[in-house]
Amino acid sequence: MRGRELFRAVQWYIVAAAVTATAAALVFAIYFTEAGLPWISFLTGILVAAVFAEAVRVSRSEWVVMRRTAQVSSLKDKLEHETTLRKKAEEKLTSDKARLQLLDETLLTMVALIDTEGHCRYHNRAFRDWLHLRPELIDGRHIREIFGAKAYADIATAVRQSLDGQPARYEHTQQMPNGAVYRLSVEQIPQFDEAGKVNGFYFLADDITARGDLHPPEKPAPGPDSTERKIPAAALARNEATVQELLIDAERITGQKEAGKRIMVAIQKGEFRLYCQLISPLPANSGKAEHYEILIRLMEEEEGMLPPGAFFPLAERHGLMPFLDRWVVQHVLEWASSINQQQLRRKDSIYFINVAAATIGDPDFPDFLQTTLLEYGIPGSVLCFEVPESELASRGASAVEFIQRVRRCGCRVALSGFGRDAVPFERIRGFQVEFLKIDGSIILNMLRDPTDLAKVVSIEQVAKKIGVKTVAELVESEELIAKLRSIGVDFAQGFGISRPRSLSE
Repeated sequence: MRGRELFRAVQWYIVAAAVTATAAALVFAIYFTEAGLPWISFLTGILVAAVFAEAVRVSRSEWVVMRRTAQVSSLKDKLEHETTLRKKAEEKLTSDKARLQLLDETLLTMVALIDTEGHCRYHNRAFRDWLHLRPELIDGRHIREIFGAKAYADIATAVRQSLDGQPARYEHTQQMPNGAVYRLSVEQIPQFDEAGKVNGFYFLADDITARGDLHPPEKPAPGPDSTERKIPAAALARNEATVQELLIDAERITGQKEAGKRIMVAIQKGEFRLYCQLISPLPANSGKAEHYEILIRLMEEEEGMLPPGAFFPLAERHGLMPFLDRWVVQHVLEWASSINQQQLRRKDSIYFINVAAATIGDPDFPDFLQTTLLEYGIPGSVLCFEVPESELASRGASAVEFIQRVRRCGCRVALSGFGRDAVPFERIRGFQVEFLKIDGSIILNMLRDPTDLAKVVSIEQVAKKIGVKTVAELVESEELIAKLRSIGVDFAQGFGISRPRSLSE
């Protein structure tokens, strides 16, 4: 290799020396010898050929140099262009870094990236805040450790489906360490590499918790020296107190100004929004009317929606749920009075409203309901109040009184979360409810758990005997709809039926 490089370095000197020697030999032959014309012609031809070859070599070298120079110039321009683009991209990335961080930190949707081994490789703030876990307890951990074995068993099928390259969408119930139960709308999107191979999936979840889904652990009754008290019923009466008076009263009683003020100011400024989700009849050509469940969301900055799982515990902790329930009833009736009354009666639609435990125990609520129905001229049959099944055991007497009094207003009553606890049907018959809403956790598992399937069948059979209609919650697939229809369940609601929409649409 070194000999070749040395030859390339001296070959041009050798050629020049050869040409010079040939020219010298020709001159010597012409002037100093008696060589004949053939010999002189031969030498002349060699000289001309050597000169021509040297000229060609020089010309080719110049062409190669010009070509290489052009290539270098082109590469230089390309490098400068790419450098400029890279600088612009870096500047753009730097300028967007703060906004991207803000998006990651303020996005209400919970986002996590799960790899093929089931380990979490990325999560946003909403994800860890909802789980109440520090980042180090999420990063690199298996989702079984993050969610818990029981919750993972419920979503294991969907996880395998996403790792097989198929998107998944479902609703999931999650019990938190403090005993509260939340509902999530989950979408799993597979992630593919350049070769088209699945290398994980994105876990996207939105909190769609309804009021009746929250079941925090019961607190012991406050002692005689306790400072914890409920807001007086008189202060909650809609016609006897202004929002400002309620705000002052809430601040005085709770002793935590900012927490109570946030909810009250939100009501005062109209920051709450009402949504509804379709409750569809299942039997084909049944002629039954479609009903709707009323949902509430809190508007945050930049038109973001705060899910109920975020503000319901706050309102419950500060005794503000009765006032929030009154706000919902008033605005639903106000909306109903603004639409065509003939259309409202013709559809025979019923609007289901969840009521909090504190509202069930509020003796002034039925009077408020009666007054508001008369004010807007709406029949009570338009409303159906959902009483959680758990309230039958904890508030037996007050629950009976609440049901009886709202029924006197012409309203209907539904028992929500049915099947989660063991409540005898005899007690339900005595409560005179029109609907049983079968708990969503049972519905979600009925296709893969024979026990839950048998429970749904049993509930439906007994409900038919006592003349109560059934509503299946968290229905998310056509397969579930078909199974519920074959069992004979009357109604179904969930993302498999319809997503929530604004009540005003």
